[in-house]
Amino acid sequence: MSTEVVPVASSAADAQAVDAVRNHHSEIAGRIAILTESLIDAVAAGADVEAARRSTVDYLTGTLLPHAIAEEHTLYAAAGRRDDARLLVESMIAGHHVIADLVDRIATESSPVRLAAAAYALRVVFDAHLVDENERILTLVAADPDVSLAGILDGMHELLGGHDEGHAESEADPHAGGHACVCGEKDDPVPTLDVREIPHAIRHATVFGAFDAVPQGGSLILVAPHDPIPLLHQLFDRSGGHLSVDYEERGPQAWRLRLGRI
Repeated sequence: MSTEVVPVASSAADAQAVDAVRNHHSEIAGRIAILTESLIDAVAAGADVEAARRSTVDYLTGTLLPHAIAEEHTLYAAAGRRDDARLLVESMIAGHHVIADLVDRIATESSPVRLAAAAYALRVVFDAHLVDENERILTLVAADPDVSLAGILDGMHELLGGHDEGHAESEADPHAGGHACVCGEKDDPVPTLDVREIPHAIRHATVFGAFDAVPQGGSLILVAPHDPIPLLHQLFDRSGGHLSVDYEERGPQAWRLRLGRI
């Protein structure tokens, strides 16, 4: 992810709307990171990839693609009012087509190697796409005095997200009672999220999204630049207490923790 860019918003409400969208973007990015890494790990281990594939595709088709459509109808439509932003908007829509094609490939690819490649490509493309959304599209719309960003996003769950979005989907997943991904068994690879290069303002939201992808009985390795005690309290509350924490490394360069959903 990129360095933080502070947008010039036309109102306090629009500035808050920018923060809300960026946080939701970070949750999506965190969840995609863990889902795709679990899928790639399953391929690398020669394990059955179908459960990991289902979890990934369910999230991509149930959250990511509706999010992209909602962006085109609101944020992109508002930005496209400006002559100097039309080419940018066309490029962003083209990016959505690439993402949709990768989602389809993840859903249908029979070759494990090509499946892993598609999963990795999706994560890279999406992370790059978010940079333009966060730093260019949102900035343009928020700074436009003729557009109320807060107004056009009002009630847009697909763009603003919600506290229980990822957790509710996880519980609704028919595979959640078993292992919806490959990270739940001790002998299987455990996905790792290194947040040291993620801007502080969106770091917690990224971890929230990543932990939402962890099934019951599964775990996630978190690498942080300091002891993330406030984050752990937030995760405990967010998960309803279904959190276990084991420290594997305690500084000084990094803190490495195994976060489990119990």
